[in-house]
Amino acid sequence: MANATKHFEPTSRQGLGYSQPGTVLWLLGPTSAGKTTLATRVVADLRGQGVPAILYDGDEVRGFFGPDLGFGADSRLRVVSVLVHLANKAADAGLQVVVAALTAGQDARDYVRENVRNLTIGYVACSVQACAQRDPKGLYGRAMRGEIDTLIGYNSEYRPPDNPDLVLDTEAYSVDELAARIVASYVWN
Repeated sequence: MANATKHFEPTSRQGLGYSQPGTVLWLLGPTSAGKTTLATRVVADLRGQGVPAILYDGDEVRGFFGPDLGFGADSRLRVVSVLVHLANKAADAGLQVVVAALTAGQDARDYVRENVRNLTIGYVACSVQACAQRDPKGLYGRAMRGEIDTLIGYNSEYRPPDNPDLVLDTEAYSVDELAARIVASYVWN
């Protein structure tokens, strides 16, 4: 009998229902543009089709750091770096990842582009006027009353990203329309 040692041969991930490494759809845009709403819908629709998907939200990650985390460039980049790490780990596990985060600074955008694998950037476009009318967290109202001075889009300019892979206009299209477009046209497996 030759060698009786059994060698482990990994099962194809395809046979287990996983895609090869997952993808990351990074939704960025001004506060109240609809990033989280759209991301939540996309993840729900993907899961409804049996696609393993997860959402990471910038506000949730910020909440883990507690009230000591500020809103300066360093603090914002810290949140983005955590989101990048989480997105890559989940994508490596075969999940389709959707990130919803302001990602306003060019340094943060460059960091995302340089460090996220299998990345698609979706710009959730919405005028600051429409965002201020939506204002589900009351941030624009607080900024207008002078209670906060760190709201990007009100206290400082929100600059749209250069060359996003997708432009998702939440003023021109409904969440249903945009989510359907993403799910139908994006390569998830």
